[in-house]
Amino acid sequence: MRSDSVKKGIAQAPHRSLWNALGMTGEELDRPLVGVVSSYNEIVPGHMNLDKIVEAVKQGVAMAGGTPIVFPAIAVCDGIAMGHQGMKYSLVTRDLIADSTECMAMAHQFDALVMVPNCDKNVPGLLMAAARLNIPTVFVSGGPMLAGRVHGEKTSLSSIFEAVGAYTAGTLDMEGLKEYEEKTCPSCGSCSGMYTANSMNCLTEALGMGLRGNGTIPAVYSERIRLAKHAGMAVMELYRRNICPRDIMTAEAFENALTIDMALGCSTNSMLHLPAIAHEAGVEIDLDIANAISAKTPNLCHLAPAGHTYMEDLNEAGGVYAVMKEISKLGLLHLGCMTATGKTVGENIENAANKDPGTIRPVEDPYSKTGGIAVLRGNIAPDGAVVKRSAVVPEMLSHRGPARVFDCEEDAIDAIKGGLIRAGDVVVIRYEGPKGGPGMREMLNPTSAIAGMGLGSTVALITDGRFSGASRGASIGHVSPEAAMGGNIALIQEGDTIAIDINANTLDVLVPEEELARRRGAWKPKEPAIKTGYLARYMSLVTSADKGAILRV
Repeated sequence: MRSDSVKKGIAQAPHRSLWNALGMTGEELDRPLVGVVSSYNEIVPGHMNLDKIVEAVKQGVAMAGGTPIVFPAIAVCDGIAMGHQGMKYSLVTRDLIADSTECMAMAHQFDALVMVPNCDKNVPGLLMAAARLNIPTVFVSGGPMLAGRVHGEKTSLSSIFEAVGAYTAGTLDMEGLKEYEEKTCPSCGSCSGMYTANSMNCLTEALGMGLRGNGTIPAVYSERIRLAKHAGMAVMELYRRNICPRDIMTAEAFENALTIDMALGCSTNSMLHLPAIAHEAGVEIDLDIANAISAKTPNLCHLAPAGHTYMEDLNEAGGVYAVMKEISKLGLLHLGCMTATGKTVGENIENAANKDPGTIRPVEDPYSKTGGIAVLRGNIAPDGAVVKRSAVVPEMLSHRGPARVFDCEEDAIDAIKGGLIRAGDVVVIRYEGPKGGPGMREMLNPTSAIAGMGLGSTVALITDGRFSGASRGASIGHVSPEAAMGGNIALIQEGDTIAIDINANTLDVLVPEEELARRRGAWKPKEPAIKTGYLARYMSLVTSADKGAILRV
């Protein structure tokens, strides 16, 4: 056992004295030591139930012959961090989570791990750690929130953000806003639409690192407690068979995940996280592969904010396995990939069935013949930009309009709420990238304000920052190279015509190259606003969004 180095032999007598201090018995130390990485905290609604999940995991591990030992991982609530300086500290936690989990696992020589995450950066951070450590590992998330209900209609977090925009526009009164505030988020769990947390938990299942239902069983269901116990049992089977994360997270497995990403219509943040996770697993993902997969993968789901179905509906329809079964009819999945169940993808989905064609469209009748995410290129984004195509209204798939240019999110929000943005405009928010932010803030506030003020079908937004999975509309993010690196987005001027063609995967500012060259010669880097602390260190190490915003070693 790997853990023998901290518990067996004469030289380990001091170690055993410390195990004794922890109350560990000899019988417990004779078993494999399984680290249970708990992301429980009291600030994130998606994490407030993880103490119960962790206890269930511990029972499962113990029943299957292991000794479970809990240690923590941090997590930020993106909703609470949204719209202020706190959002600079969201994406950057992904790497802190990966690094600190690596430190704990290596320092204490665990034989296996069960990761218990739930929210946006917490899931990819722990997947990065799993790939890096490469010891037997299973994931079990805390599960999605139930949808809220206002006036008989289901709601999710994006509903309340858009309600703020409607209040600002004068189409919703204070009493109506208060009702959204009180009823939008009715339970613990990750927010109820196909936002980043739920996207990554579903993709964990598609990737093979989580058991069936990991992405969709609601947080409040007792079924999730049973799932957690099975996860604890499963990791012991992986340990006995020496099946490790890199045996599961292969190049073919990442192609499976990208394919299901397109079918589900996941958050654009998956285009940051999947490349970063793959990098840790020794697999390189070029953004162009996303368009190649999208071109042949139909979009089968329009979960909120793209449509009016929610995670609870996807669960009832058969969950991620049902989507995988539909997609497998087209021969688009690598069915031989090993998974955390100890079985192959093909074995896992053999008996899966689509129980609700209204939630999961059959492959014969998709929402579109191409996937939910598109990568755009052009003179604004030579290295790529990302849009959630499935959440864009048809009339905005091709658009030309004047640039309205802002050097930070706050200035753009003031202009939107001040009525200065009009139908046809293209809002450009720059210097919000991984390095320029620093931290690549999500732009849910401006996208929600645009939608709430009735401009969602006529105004586009382009940024070197990123979007919450709750954003909808022609919201194009991850523009690379970013403004802080001298990317062409830094050269756009007020009133320039911007041409967007999502179906053709293009994004251009209609300015002659000679004029861009002249502007480039006059451009000067902005002085960094932050010069100390973790963000300053992050700024010095982070790569661009098209590389997954990973840190240079």
